[in-house]
Amino acid sequence: MYVCWYNNAQQPAIPALPGTLQYAPTPVAATSPPAALPAPPELLVPITAQQQILSAQQSVLATVPLPRKRGSEELMSLSPMVTNGTSMSPQHAQNDITNDAKKVKLDENQLNGPSRVVHIRSLPHDVTETDIVQLGMPFGKMINVLLLKQKNQAFLEFTDEMSAQNMVAYYQTTPAQVRSKLCYVQFSNHKALNIKTDALHAYQNATAQAALQAAQAVMHARNPGSNPAALLTQESSSSSDQPCILRIIIDNILYPVTLEVLHQVFSRFGKVSKIITFTKNNQYQALIQFADCISARTAKDSLDGQNIYNGCDTLKIDYSKLTNLNVKYNNDKSRDYTRPDLPSGDAAIDQALQFCAMPTAMPGYGPLPGAFGTARLGMPVPIQSGSSVILVSNLDEQSVAPDALFTLFGVYGDVHRVKILFNKKDNALIQMAEPNQAQLAITFLDKVKVWGKPIRVAQSKHSVVQMPKDGQPDAGLTKDYTNSPLHRFKRPGSKNCQNIFPPSGVLHLSNIPPNVEESEITDLFSEHGTVKAFKFFPKDRKMALIQMNTVDEAVIALIALHNHQLSESSHLRVSFSKSTI
Repeated sequence: MYVCWYNNAQQPAIPALPGTLQYAPTPVAATSPPAALPAPPELLVPITAQQQILSAQQSVLATVPLPRKRGSEELMSLSPMVTNGTSMSPQHAQNDITNDAKKVKLDENQLNGPSRVVHIRSLPHDVTETDIVQLGMPFGKMINVLLLKQKNQAFLEFTDEMSAQNMVAYYQTTPAQVRSKLCYVQFSNHKALNIKTDALHAYQNATAQAALQAAQAVMHARNPGSNPAALLTQESSSSSDQPCILRIIIDNILYPVTLEVLHQVFSRFGKVSKIITFTKNNQYQALIQFADCISARTAKDSLDGQNIYNGCDTLKIDYSKLTNLNVKYNNDKSRDYTRPDLPSGDAAIDQALQFCAMPTAMPGYGPLPGAFGTARLGMPVPIQSGSSVILVSNLDEQSVAPDALFTLFGVYGDVHRVKILFNKKDNALIQMAEPNQAQLAITFLDKVKVWGKPIRVAQSKHSVVQMPKDGQPDAGLTKDYTNSPLHRFKRPGSKNCQNIFPPSGVLHLSNIPPNVEESEITDLFSEHGTVKAFKFFPKDRKMALIQMNTVDEAVIALIALHNHQLSESSHLRVSFSKSTI
């Protein structure tokens, strides 16, 4: 066996080891040039028995370690692309060296002169302006905040340099955290922030100013001292004194507003802890609890009076008197984001999820440029995709009929087809004209009592309701209403689109002939329940409000009397109302 070995004559030699290869270069004078390399054959030395130990006059040989494969971390630590953290490193080694590179860059930037602008790096992807403002609250008055989400960085400008110095000095000894992620605080090279004020940045600027104003209002209420550590302690201890729960009323609902939509809208202003949705006073409402009062105030100042979608779904926001929301179940009506282990509270929901696409993922929704509301919340409006078929279960087999389902579900969209299942008549498939109309029906009619039973409404896995084939027995359980003249939403933007409300005990009546008296109308509705009140509109006698004893009776009355013929040319129109008598 032969091994090729080479060693420079100027380098220390290799000591002899038992049973190993040895090579001793010829000693040369210090002033002599390096000896010529031996001929190739001389490099081939057989491994023989132990050789004699070299004399002391010969060069001392150094040990050569066995070669090994270097790991990626060691190789990248020697890479010229990684100097002080300012250069880009290869993608596969980025996670290994980012922290050290950031620390080096951070230390070097501290050598710059103080500035009233503070630079914050390594922020989480879901950071908001409110999170940045909260970092600087204990140290002084802030006048500008700029968030660069794509770079996970932010800039915070104080009114004076001393406030910025206090903030940087404090977070040098106490690491800053935003949403449980460690971040780095340092002085910026900028002496002031020049915020763009064009229309493209208008919404971001409004959000930033709302966060600053909310912080200043809270700071004024607390009247903090000058010790940053004490201020931070005071902030956490007094957070319970400030309102953190918002009460939201959603008016002018055209597109469905689910719990997930609310979370997506309000989480842009801070961490949302809990949400409860419900219907009260014939209005869709929600309670939203934030993790801190600054986020709650910022969300209120930014969103009150704004539309989620263009021209509809208007938010009316106020503070709640509650101090904590008690959420027992995590489902489509309530959610505790701090307790993902909570049960759904309804086995039917879990069963429906096996074959239905619940609105958690918002199927059929996508971005449509230029279609956002005045608040520019960034919420995509529903587009024509996904299934528009819904599954209705727990119906009363003796009372259900295609026409009755057409009338009830037609309150929330144009019904094209209805199929009552032949072998299971307490179930029906309803095809709406658009997916967003199907979502509205799910939002407002799920668990509503119809014929004495709470029906369940969920999106179906089917994309279309099939009509029976020629000659196939159907017993009139399937009907097509595509060309029906009774559709409420044939004209986009009509008043019907702006008056969609959940089922209520008060019904809105229209198209009443002038010769019809109150007693005639109340007698009609008395056949389906107890009439508690009736009132014609003072300025328009063609319309009226009628109040039934319960919501269940109102639902049945709407099904029975919508499109009821009052005269040769007039048919009564009935819908749910948010008004009271």
